[in-house]
Formats: sequence, structure tokens, C-alpha cells
Amino acid sequence: MILVEGTSDRLAVETLARCRGRDLAEEGVSVVPIGGAQAIGSFVERLGRQDVRLAGLCDEGEERHFRRALERAGLGDDLTRADMESLGFYVCVADLEDELIRALGADAVLRVVEEQGALSSFRTMQKQPEWRGRRTDEQLRRWIPKIRYASLLVEALAPDQVPRPLDRLLDHV
Repeated sequence: MILVEGTSDRLAVETLARCRGRDLAEEGVSVVPIGGAQAIGSFVERLGRQDVRLAGLCDEGEERHFRRALERAGLGDDLTRADMESLGFYVCVADLEDELIRALGADAVLRVVEEQGALSSFRTMQKQPEWRGRRTDEQLRRWIPKIRYASLLVEALAPDQVPRPLDRLLDHV
């Protein structure tokens, strides 16, 4: 079972698996959005008692919640990020959308946005005073509707562009 923070993360994981010709459900792997990192403790505790093999993906800002939950479950003390990875838990810098935008590059993301007919909406946001002069990747990260674009951005990736946390997570399960 893969534990992720939200629905957009689930969509990204499932899309990458499908792009790689994998059927996670057929493999007996479910991807479960836990409703935010603060919920990880109860999931790890409950599922650990059921002897379910766990893996997960979280944002850098939520890493401490995942680390604490794994430590409380008796999976290690003073876990480092490498320790978490050895347990199957991977951290996105800063979050999965940021990883995808960096992997693709702003121009490629803008092409996806344009293909979806939403470029004018993004351009309107860019004109707002608080966003003028900022880098396009920062603007995209703020603007992008996560659930709508998670699968689209993953589908736009070349095999060698897959962000490390997402790539390693799928390799782990």
C-alpha cells in the first residue's frame, strides 16, 4: 500500500505506473490519499498492525510527520531521509508539483496548460501585482490546479525526466 498526502499525488503515482505498463491494482498495490500528512500516524499504526507492506510519498514540509510516524511504529530511531527511503518513504522537494515542473521545465508545462485551453487564465494570474516579475516556474507552482494537472504533467514526462521520489517509489513497490 502506498500512502500519499492527497488525490493529486495518487493520480500522479497511478499515471506513472500506467505509463510504465504496470497495473498496480492487479499487483495488489493500492494508492491511498490520507488527507494530509498529519494523518500518517494513524494510518501507519492501524495498517502496521494488519501487517500491510507500506510505502509513501510526502512533501518536504511534511517530512517530519512521516518520520515521526515511522519512528513511533518502531521502524527506527532518528530516521534520516535515506533511512526513510530504505523503508519505502520518499520526500518531494518542495512538493510533487514542484518536482514535476522542474523535471519538465516551465516551457513544457506551459505547452500542457495551453493544450488544456487554460493559458489565458495563467496569463491573467501572471499580471497580478504580487506575481509580476517572479519566475515562471514559481508562478506555475502557485497557479496549477493540482488534481487537474497531476496526470497530464506525468504523461508529458520523458522516461528520463521522472522525478527521483516518484521514480524510486514505483521501483520500491
